[in-house]
Amino acid sequence: MKKEDCFYLGRIVKKYSFKGEVLAKLDTDEPEIYEHLDAVFLELRNNLVPFFVENSQLHKSQLLRIKFEDVDGESDADAIMKSGLYLPLDLLPKLEGNTFYFHEVVGFKILDENFGEVGTIKGINDSTAQALFEIDREGTEILIPMNDEFIINVNRKSKTITVRVPDGLIDLYL
Repeated sequence: MKKEDCFYLGRIVKKYSFKGEVLAKLDTDEPEIYEHLDAVFLELRNNLVPFFVENSQLHKSQLLRIKFEDVDGESDADAIMKSGLYLPLDLLPKLEGNTFYFHEVVGFKILDENFGEVGTIKGINDSTAQALFEIDREGTEILIPMNDEFIINVNRKSKTITVRVPDGLIDLYL
């Protein structure tokens, strides 16, 4: 399984017991969806390796307590510490309306109600306080904040996102 075919679910943050159980911090608003997994991919040495889950349960809201098959002691648990957890993209719950996953809108066109076609989304920068659409307009990069008040419509069929940004924001880049 390739990383681009998967989504990041969370990270193993600490050991839970001497029997090899671990706690994973989940990066989701709905951790209960992932409480009873059969298997996950762990990122080990830049490779995704499948691990089968013996049992799992939520532990203090955002933490998932997991017992993996063949992880039977503290040294086994140490070997997977800080590993990222990944699942195949097809296990993501489907979103509707103006909500979307960052990976799903790469390649969509951005249309501004006043400006017209802005360009194509080449990525999402979520390393800042406000996530940003990274838009390519004929070789020029334009950054637009992913603010709910700016996003008017997400059309999955036509692969477009219509926005209404403050006057002059797009012109700053041109």
